[in-house]
Amino acid sequence: MRRFPAWLTGILGTVAAIGIWWLLAVTVFASVGARPDGSGGAIPTPLAVLLKMFDDGPDFYWRNAGVTLTEAGLGFLWGNLAALALAAVVLLIPVAENLATQIAVISYCIPIVAVGPIIRIVLGAPASGDPSETAIVLAAMSVFFTTVVGALVGFASADRASLDIVRVYGGGRIQQLLKVQLIAALPAILTALRIAAPAAFLGAILGEYLGGVDVGFGPALTNAQQGLEIERAWGIAIVSGLVAGAGYALIGLVARFVAPWSKGSAV
Repeated sequence: MRRFPAWLTGILGTVAAIGIWWLLAVTVFASVGARPDGSGGAIPTPLAVLLKMFDDGPDFYWRNAGVTLTEAGLGFLWGNLAALALAAVVLLIPVAENLATQIAVISYCIPIVAVGPIIRIVLGAPASGDPSETAIVLAAMSVFFTTVVGALVGFASADRASLDIVRVYGGGRIQQLLKVQLIAALPAILTALRIAAPAAFLGAILGEYLGGVDVGFGPALTNAQQGLEIERAWGIAIVSGLVAGAGYALIGLVARFVAPWSKGSAV
């Protein structure tokens, strides 16, 4: 049986999802969450959302996206650097593996919505228009566990014979790490980074929800909800999803060139 191309399947799936959304908006959920004047509902039609997005204009989304992307990017950078450094320490000092694993698990198990207010109190509020340090920290926490696990699994997949060759020629743990284990772990690390990209963006938005910033997708969503601007809230949510998906796709594209020998990096 002939299979449809992946791109065609994606288009058909998107069209089907929009059709179902539209049908539910005008039937089942037509009166759910209606405004006091009786207009609109909790689930607007795709056309209503699209018209509101055009009405808001690209400047509205670009202004808010710029701040949130900066926070997500910084959190992505620092969180992944910390994760890779911890994984490297485990390789150089194997007895630290249990401690490193516990640190990673604790960072994953602590709800960021619970620790966020504490970080907000410690770091304070940023200046008007500046990125939120709280959002940066929460974005870093959102990616830390995934990258630690991916790096440790990747490092452990290194070929033992290659490690023995480096040792025979006088190489130590650092030489093994740089010449064998890092190369072997690259596909797994890239896969972890691919998953971490949208997670960092979500962490940044959650950090903005805690307050202290007046620009970004977090405050924009809060203002839309408080003002019962349902179509705008949906528009922001859709754009946020597209941005997160673009980050996921971008890391996947990079993986195709950096680690072309791995099928997992090209998925």
